[in-house]
Amino acid sequence: MPTVADALRQHANAYLKQFGHNMPHEHKRVLALITRCRTGELGHLRYQCDFCPKEHWAGRSCGNRHCPNCQHDKAQLWLAQRIAQLLPVQYFLVTFTVPQSLRMVMRANQSDCYKALFDCGSQTIVELASGKRFIGSDKLGFFGAIHTWGRDFTVYNPHVHFVVPGGGVSADGKSWLASPENFLLPEKVASKIYPGKFRDAMRDAGLEQQFKKADAKAWLGEWTVDVEPVGDGQAALKYLAPYVNRVAISNKRIVAVDRRSVKYEYTPSGTKTTLTRNVKGNEFVRGFLQHTLPSKLQRIRYYGWMSPNCKLKFQYIQMLVWFYLGWCWLMKKETPVEVPVKPPVPCSECRIGTMRLTLVTGGDGEVLYRKPLHEHSTAYLDSG
Repeated sequence: MPTVADALRQHANAYLKQFGHNMPHEHKRVLALITRCRTGELGHLRYQCDFCPKEHWAGRSCGNRHCPNCQHDKAQLWLAQRIAQLLPVQYFLVTFTVPQSLRMVMRANQSDCYKALFDCGSQTIVELASGKRFIGSDKLGFFGAIHTWGRDFTVYNPHVHFVVPGGGVSADGKSWLASPENFLLPEKVASKIYPGKFRDAMRDAGLEQQFKKADAKAWLGEWTVDVEPVGDGQAALKYLAPYVNRVAISNKRIVAVDRRSVKYEYTPSGTKTTLTRNVKGNEFVRGFLQHTLPSKLQRIRYYGWMSPNCKLKFQYIQMLVWFYLGWCWLMKKETPVEVPVKPPVPCSECRIGTMRLTLVTGGDGEVLYRKPLHEHSTAYLDSG
């Protein structure tokens, strides 16, 4: 089956010839890596069967965070780590987005605008949820993940999802304060406060005039802020996991690739019907690259006591929650992180042995890793 990399290999050169002079360096770098991923141009991996003498060679992966071939394992590990840190409280999924009329300005100024999405969204959550009628403390802990596409990856829709536990630590740091049942903060108020904070951030970044030219009236209205209770949080994490370490379109959605176009599947919002769409090669490359994050921009950010730099350690937060629920902390067992384990790869030659990595080379042929070859099993020799 064709892949995203196949589509980019077919159409990236034509796109570079037409638009390369205006493209960000990071976009060119992403294309260069993904189109070479597992082709051998980045180096090779040598595997040795532990039963028969057969050697197997494969091209090295690029490891880029925008490559659909290289992110599945990272997503599964991230999900396992976050599930292990869930508290026995009500969780909320809080989403901040931007009016459609302003999105092209964001697309042209991603570093400043994505930072503002995170900063203004997190500040709005803390400011409102810490009110006396709600949690009553600004000692909260949550994380946010940026997401820039909709169901159809050619659509640019930047927004940030925050996963927020329903509660916080008291001002003296000695007790847990739970949020009201199934309520974290007022959406209506948040939709008015959030655009004001975003406008101030754009003024500080020198981008206010660009946004006014795009749509001056957009600042006067309410912006969409969605607050949804999500139970124990596991469903929200499983929903986000594919996005935090994944690109806008996966390999399984590519139907066909030819010299002129790319055919792919998508499911429109609000439906369960899968449709097929055919786009020109340049449109596919453009749609893919618009979701490339600026270099060094963090896709996931942690706040409050979920931040690794916070003085309040997570285990202490767990203890406060246990005491609040009337549970005995001494009886509480640590939840181990269930790291996904890859099943062993069987040898395609003998169908009995397991593949072992013995050599890694770079793109220039330099040996990066070497492991002595195992002696072959006498069972193979005896079998003739």
